Amino acid sequence: MTDKTMTPEEVVSRLHSGMTLGIGGWGSRRKPMALVRALLRSDVTDLTVVSYGGPDVGLLAAAGRIRKLVAAFATLDSIPLEPHFRAARQRGAFELMEIDEAMFMWGLHAAANRLPFLPVRAGLGSDVLRVNPGLRTVTSPYEDGETLVAVPALRMDAALVHLNRADRLGNGQYLGPDPYFDDLFCEAADQAYLSCERLVDDFATAVPQTLLVNRHSVTGVVEVPHGAHFTSCVPDYGRDEAFQKLYATTPWPEFAERFLSGDEKTYQSAVQTWHEEQT
Repeated sequence: MTDKTMTPEEVVSRLHSGMTLGIGGWGSRRKPMALVRALLRSDVTDLTVVSYGGPDVGLLAAAGRIRKLVAAFATLDSIPLEPHFRAARQRGAFELMEIDEAMFMWGLHAAANRLPFLPVRAGLGSDVLRVNPGLRTVTSPYEDGETLVAVPALRMDAALVHLNRADRLGNGQYLGPDPYFDDLFCEAADQAYLSCERLVDDFATAVPQTLLVNRHSVTGVVEVPHGAHFTSCVPDYGRDEAFQKLYATTPWPEFAERFLSGDEKTYQSAVQTWHEEQT
């Protein structure tokens, strides 16, 4: 057995400019934010980011790290449109491949199964094909002869995900209401890095259905409490709505200077100080 524990900095040292990077979670829920913040402290740039987008996309877009984004949306959930994503997109800072949520999921499935594409009905009759002229359709080889959208595999060089618990071998457990396809992100990537709220010795007493990520698809594990902040990581903690509002309404240079100018410990301390100031 292999101990796969790493620090956020060790994870980022294995990433490089120009790669295709998947980021798990959903909107402003259970995002691997500590790993994204570590990425911002590096010189890695020119990324193709694959994400059900939230503040992970917003942070990387505001910092100018994204060359192309593949996403079904970019939202903060309680704030419908991610503001830093919007600002970057409006100034034409990166290329966007925007597809339906179901198309995105089947693209992950195709990549996880090492298929070039999967046929789906999602997208037919909509503007998805118009705004993505590179998408193709296929005709069923059977008697029905149905025309379907050929969703390309969303293959990734690396993926980052965050779960509630993990062991040192790379097995990961979610305790909240939704897996958010984090297992598919790990299986669809050449290498995957799992951050967690807490490392455990084993999962001997765990409910099997909660064991989402298998060690065979994980390259490294990082223990980082509150590593999804300011997104939610239910049931360990909910979304920090007050801080998220601050993030959404503060000019990027000011936010980055106060909260992103140091390491993860410095970030967590700055957040705590800000909350104390509010009371």
